[in-house]
Amino acid sequence: MNVTINRQARDVMADKDELLEQVKSEKSVKNKILSLPFLIIGFLVIVFGPFMLYAMTHQHVTNNSSSSQTSTTTKTKRSSSKYVAGKDYKITYSNQGVIDKATLDKGLRSSAPGEGVDYLMDTNKDTGANMAKIEVYYNKDKNLLVERLFENGYKDNQPTQTVGYDLSEEKMNLDKTDPVDYLNQPLVYKWEKLTK
Repeated sequence: MNVTINRQARDVMADKDELLEQVKSEKSVKNKILSLPFLIIGFLVIVFGPFMLYAMTHQHVTNNSSSSQTSTTTKTKRSSSKYVAGKDYKITYSNQGVIDKATLDKGLRSSAPGEGVDYLMDTNKDTGANMAKIEVYYNKDKNLLVERLFENGYKDNQPTQTVGYDLSEEKMNLDKTDPVDYLNQPLVYKWEKLTK
């Protein structure tokens, strides 16, 4: 009878050991399953991390270099304009030695050219400027930018409207500017629509 009890005790112990091994095996599988996403994420970070770091650094360098370009060109890129410089429109700066570009750009941003190329090209009177050409003159004595605005269909080089931007007071003068304010003054900026 002792032998039977010992045998039964051994069988129970063996069953217990088997159960413990099964539990350990199940825990091991669960741990492996739970750690699998972390392993995958770690692998992806190791593999793609340098590429992402390069892309972010390259984007930062690109943004810094593009800020040195003209503000109109930068705005065009940022607004993802459907119009292309040199194909749909042309911008000419002739301000060198007359007025610094930062001051000129600040004045332009406060007027129609600051609205962006899409606005200037839009022929719908409710949503766009319907422009064919814009000429900006600088009157040094009055510290005034004078814009001659030519809508599509203008005749005999006569502007549709002439407005002034007082650089000292930083405000627009929407009244018709006197020709003496821009005649014989240097042309510092010109925007022209090239497409018909």
